Amino acid sequence: MQLQQRESEINRLELRVAAVTFETLRHARGYVEETRFPWPMLIDESRLLYRTYGMERGSFREIWGVRNWGVYFRLVAQGWLPRLPHDDVNQLGGDVIVDPGGVVRLHHIGRGPADRPSVDSLLELITKGTRPAQSL
Repeated sequence: MQLQQRESEINRLELRVAAVTFETLRHARGYVEETRFPWPMLIDESRLLYRTYGMERGSFREIWGVRNWGVYFRLVAQGWLPRLPHDDVNQLGGDVIVDPGGVVRLHHIGRGPADRPSVDSLLELITKGTRPAQSL
C-alpha cells in the first residue's frame, strides 16, 4: 500500500510528511501534479541531504537486479506504469523518520529502488514512538 493511500490516517495522527528529490523543479512539479502527491516535495539538486544520510549511488546490481524487476512486474500487474527516467537512476534513496524532538527514529538506506520499508511498518514505528533509531 502506498503512503498516499494512508493520507487520512497520517492526518489523523498529525504527522508531517515530506519527500526529497534531486530532480529539477520542473520534474518535481510534474511528479506532484501527476501523482497528486499531497505533501511538500523538497528539492536537493546538490544531493547534500542524500550524502548526509549516506544515500550514495547504487551499483548496477542494486539498481537493475532481479529483485527490482520482480517488484516492477508486480506494480505493472496492478496497473501502475513506470515513468521513463530523466535523471540519475543510480541514486539510492531511503526513508528517514525524525520525531518532534529532532531524534532520528528510523534511518533506512535503500539498496535499490525496490528496497523500501512498508507503509505499515513505518506507521507502526511512529505510533509506538519509543523505539530507538534503527535501520529496517
